[in-house]
Amino acid sequence: MIPSAREVLPRLAETDHIWLFLDYDGTLADFSPTPDVVTPDGELIDLLARLADKPDLHLAVVSGRRLKHIRKLVPVPGIWLAGTYGIELLAPTGETTYELDYQSIRPALEQLKQRWESLIAGQSGFYLEDKDWTLAIHARYASNEDAAEILSAARQQANQMLTRTPQNPAAALHLLGGHKFLEICPKTADKGAAFRNILSKDPIIGALPVFIGDDDKDEKAFAVVKTAHGLAILVATEPRPTQADFYLETPAAVRDWLASLLQSRASKPAHS
Repeated sequence: MIPSAREVLPRLAETDHIWLFLDYDGTLADFSPTPDVVTPDGELIDLLARLADKPDLHLAVVSGRRLKHIRKLVPVPGIWLAGTYGIELLAPTGETTYELDYQSIRPALEQLKQRWESLIAGQSGFYLEDKDWTLAIHARYASNEDAAEILSAARQQANQMLTRTPQNPAAALHLLGGHKFLEICPKTADKGAAFRNILSKDPIIGALPVFIGDDDKDEKAFAVVKTAHGLAILVATEPRPTQADFYLETPAAVRDWLASLLQSRASKPAHS
């Protein structure tokens, strides 16, 4: 098992500048009953605001959720917010940019949405999430047998559509899997690419990147972070193969760790 991230706190306390890249669901907060439930957490918002107030800490929340959800969940000025794995970016200046033309991918998603809606109609434990830029089927509350059968059929439908539909390479779609989960999204929806994009738009010379996340989409970012000589922290209750350097057990442990990081740097000057 990789070491606990608590072991690296003394080193981070002495680091001049730190770039914190934070996933949201499963990392900063427990999972919602469904992805469309948006419930801001006052304690978490306060913690992130205090972190953002430190001039030597630089924050980005990089989530698979759509940007409009992340803006409600993290109404903290002065930080980067990346929605839909980085396709949607909100800069600290308030400027919003999109890494892809919406109309280049939406017609294909609309076509598949109708098929996936029909597939899960009347099925217990399934939820179809439309994130504008992506579609995802969640089967967390379905039986293992039903989840395997429905998600296999959904994957087959998606692959048939992708085979038949000519795609602009810049807007190419692909499938992402996971535990009782299937998502179709643009290949440009990638947390590793989001990490590089934010750093290119807002370079902080000498800042140490630290990326904290809990799933396979974050693992893709871990690999990129490590090429930038940064640190990757996995949130997981059980050991599993990972590219991370350190781990924390739960979102509650992540919050405690961030609070400890803030406390360890309390002697550094704050904004005037």
